[in-house]
Amino acid sequence: MEIQKLFIIATPIGNLGDISLRAIETLKSVDIILCEDTRVTKKLLSHYDIATKTMSYHQHSDEKKVAQIKTLLETGNTIALVSDAGTPGISDPGNRLVEFLTHHIENISIIPIPGVSAVITALSISGFPTDKFMFMGFPPHKKGRNKYFEEIANAKYAVAFYESNHRILKTLTQLSDSLNSERPICICRELTKKFETIYRGTVGDIAHMNIKERGEFVVVISPH
Repeated sequence: MEIQKLFIIATPIGNLGDISLRAIETLKSVDIILCEDTRVTKKLLSHYDIATKTMSYHQHSDEKKVAQIKTLLETGNTIALVSDAGTPGISDPGNRLVEFLTHHIENISIIPIPGVSAVITALSISGFPTDKFMFMGFPPHKKGRNKYFEEIANAKYAVAFYESNHRILKTLTQLSDSLNSERPICICRELTKKFETIYRGTVGDIAHMNIKERGEFVVVISPH
């Protein structure tokens, strides 16, 4: 029985040079690339002269789209999954697709093509102990926020999470209210991009860091 192949491919989080040769070769060789946003992915594909057909798959994709992907695999198509940036499945709906396919296609092979991950990139430059760490995705918008920050406050290990430019100041204000002011923090803005900025200090220093509300953020907090 022929093995169906789904490649999970990490793509750059900003700098287009941060992609592996293996990822480029795989994107060229597969039949279809599943994209979080086809317009975003096509910028990457155009940069590397990759002409592979694209199809959308994102957090709002319904059961019909998942069934279509299943059929494409079962009829012999090799497929790659990418997100707009970084590693699919990490705070990303790719993990739901993998779970479904592994339960509904007996002879499927899920093949990782590793590369950039924003959370690992931020942890690597934090200077905090990272032999153990917690990754907490994005903070809830409303329900569960207090519990989320309580969990960070009580964490025994380094904590990393993502935040958007629209909510970064609200989130940092809540961190200041929830955590010990002496807790070390590293705030990474626009990692690998032209305006990459790393803010370092303590939670008590946040108000004086003049953090710009632009770009994407990874926040890393040292353990007690």
